[in-house]
Amino acid sequence: MNQKIQTFLFKKAFFLVLLLFGITAQLIAQRNVEKLNRGLIATRLDANKVYVGWRMLGTESTGVSYNLYCDGTKLAGSPFTTTTNYTHATTTNGTYTVRAIINGVEEPVSESATVWANQYLDIPMQVPPGGTTLDNVAYTYDVNDCSVGDVDGDGQYEIFVKWDPTNSKDNSLPGYTGNVYIDCYRLDGTRLWRIDLGKNIRAGAHYTQFMVYDLDSDGKAEMACRTADGTIDGTGVVIGDATADYRIHDSTSKSFGYVLSGPEFLTIFNGETGKAMASKDYLPARGTVSSWGDSYGNRVDRFIAAVAYLDGVKPSLVMGRGYYTRLVRVAWDWRNGTLSQRWIFDSNTSGNSGAAGMGNHQMTVGDVDGDGKDEIINGSSAIDDDGTLLFANTLGHGDALHMSDMDPDRPGMEIWQCLEEPAKYKTNGLVFLDAKTGTTLWGIPATGDVGRCNAADIDPRYKGYECFGTANSVNYLMDCKGNLISNKKPTQNFSIWWDGDLNRELLDSNKIDKWDFINGKTVNMLTATGYSSNNTTKATPCLSADLFGDWREEVIFRKDDNTSIRIYTTNIPTTNKLYTLMHDPQYRVAIAWQNSAYNQPPHPGYYLGVDMDANIPAPNITIAGHSTTAAPKLKVYVETPTCPGKANGKISIGTDLNGYTYNLTITGNGLNLVLNNQTITTATSWVKSDFAAGTYVLTVAIPSISFQESYTVVVKEISALTAKREESNKTVSYTVSGSNEYNVTVNGVSNTYITASSETAKIEIDANLLQSTNTVTIETNSDCQGIIEDNFKMNSLAVVHPNPTSDVVNVEGVNSGLIQVYTTSGTLVLEQKVDNTTNSINLRGFTVGMYLVRITQGAEIQTFKVILK
Repeated sequence: MNQKIQTFLFKKAFFLVLLLFGITAQLIAQRNVEKLNRGLIATRLDANKVYVGWRMLGTESTGVSYNLYCDGTKLAGSPFTTTTNYTHATTTNGTYTVRAIINGVEEPVSESATVWANQYLDIPMQVPPGGTTLDNVAYTYDVNDCSVGDVDGDGQYEIFVKWDPTNSKDNSLPGYTGNVYIDCYRLDGTRLWRIDLGKNIRAGAHYTQFMVYDLDSDGKAEMACRTADGTIDGTGVVIGDATADYRIHDSTSKSFGYVLSGPEFLTIFNGETGKAMASKDYLPARGTVSSWGDSYGNRVDRFIAAVAYLDGVKPSLVMGRGYYTRLVRVAWDWRNGTLSQRWIFDSNTSGNSGAAGMGNHQMTVGDVDGDGKDEIINGSSAIDDDGTLLFANTLGHGDALHMSDMDPDRPGMEIWQCLEEPAKYKTNGLVFLDAKTGTTLWGIPATGDVGRCNAADIDPRYKGYECFGTANSVNYLMDCKGNLISNKKPTQNFSIWWDGDLNRELLDSNKIDKWDFINGKTVNMLTATGYSSNNTTKATPCLSADLFGDWREEVIFRKDDNTSIRIYTTNIPTTNKLYTLMHDPQYRVAIAWQNSAYNQPPHPGYYLGVDMDANIPAPNITIAGHSTTAAPKLKVYVETPTCPGKANGKISIGTDLNGYTYNLTITGNGLNLVLNNQTITTATSWVKSDFAAGTYVLTVAIPSISFQESYTVVVKEISALTAKREESNKTVSYTVSGSNEYNVTVNGVSNTYITASSETAKIEIDANLLQSTNTVTIETNSDCQGIIEDNFKMNSLAVVHPNPTSDVVNVEGVNSGLIQVYTTSGTLVLEQKVDNTTNSINLRGFTVGMYLVRITQGAEIQTFKVILK
């Protein structure tokens, strides 16, 4: 039958869209982040010029501008509207400050910065004394991994330094190690405290992962790590039994020097004093050593850790144990002085077995499903924010893991990963995955252990990240679509944003290089002579992060003799104005977990590259520890979506307080709108109805009470109305999408159908309304989705069953007609008229054999062969 579908646009009242379409603002909670100062730096370029750089904070509108001062005098070029750096032509070293200008008003002055002679800051270290193990092996100490946190709430980072003894061990190797120490230093070299983890915490890359973050959102950072009997906190207090020694002392044992018994703790330390504020039994617990994949103690102590916003508002700790076989992750919350378990994920638990063996030497963290809450990516498996299994893709263990919006043409984020076990990965040893599902989008075949890979936008000729690695001794440099760019590739240990463009540079050992994409080679930009990287062949820095200056990154190396660390910062001007990366929550938590096992470079939660969207929304954040007076409860939401191709989406703001004047700033999707002196009351909401589809950040300020908050809302387009008819056995249904309320008229009779969502649903048509020729119209309450009209004839064919039969034959689908039964020789043996839709023919008593059943309905005749048995 022919189907004719016509769409007619019509105008009618548009109401209840918020409810009926389920298309509202994705009201994602704001994440608590640390307060930062301007990170103002000034470095001398030569005798005649000083480079000055500062932060654009994630709480500011992109329309913010800045006045720059030197010795109290405003510099030429102020206000700066398109950049957050300036090269000052001067032969003298002055003192610089900066003031933001918001809504035409100059904000309070920033911290001051004096001029560095070079593009680095040296911080003196207090090297722990070396020692000698019980088997007479001498050792000294090296600066190892570093982290940062603001321990006193002044907006300036302090540096956390882990000291590893020179006899630290991989988990596979026996032997004693010296104790591990963790220090905290101010930028001027003042040591605030030292923690001694004690003899019952073995030294090595996999044993101590220390997480530095403002875990309770009070505006000051804490530090968390695994401890044991004999750990001494920063105030000199011993945790547990000071005399306990759980090391295995049998030098002939494969487990010589390991710690495979005794209590383990998770301890939260005060960031400013180093005091142990709370300790709980460490989970994941050790249990039976052999349950982790070997009996001598290698795999049981494979620890990893991360920080994640599991509730979308405040950070949580995620402590991990195991990845080669059993995989366990435990989420912890530090709230109001109490350490509590949020959830535990164990691959031994029913339903989680797919995650066994699906972990890397690190985790990465991000909101991969768009619900505003972080997921934990183990490598070849992932855990949802609620502690349930998100995916396990069977690809096995790997050594490197990168996640961001690598392909900006695809929704969501992607993962670039190298893999170790051909028996599990089967074909591709380098894989580009959908971060939400773990599905392979493309890959590079390999037959062995692919030990390293990296991903960054290093070639401006190709949109998105470039992905590179080596498989079967062949180098691959790929675009994000899986196309080969070259069989020449750059170094692949780390990445860093360093020069003035939006491409990322390469960080390997103590060098920063630029990829020369024309000639397929690296070009050195900086070599830190006299300074070293860490972690042997991994050649990773102490830390790489956006520590100060504009949005570009700094790198920390240790001096060869460990008497200082050096923080290098760029002094290359840039015209790109971006928020500080430390106010991007995914990037910020990556700085916290960077020190975990095999260190990985941080990536933001959005695409940052040469062809990035010029209107990246402001981070959806609020400042931890920030308090206001009589702050209102605001409701910021999309009241109605927009029609396709139009700009008629409506955003509303409601309040629970009267008597205030509001200043509004709306950014995103190409918009930068400032609306001052707006009135919002409990009776009258603020409404604006000309928004195109896109993501917007509404910053609401009440100057009279120093209140300011930002809200992210998403205006969506009403999706097209679709309807596809299906017929089966005299029934008719429509598969529909575009709404969750449909007005359906069948041959003049109207009914309303409510579906579970605006996604695909099925509507069953009342069979009593159907005729031989039918007209069905389907519409919604939207004035821009139109009407679908479907004209069709019902299929009049009859159905006969059962066949063969022992007596009765049922005939369906006959509204009115004649049924005749003949023998195969043509003799008529039965005839009956029918006027119902279901009939039966009784052949009981007839001779066994074949009969012809002839059904006549008007001009249509059908004949069936029926076997009587």
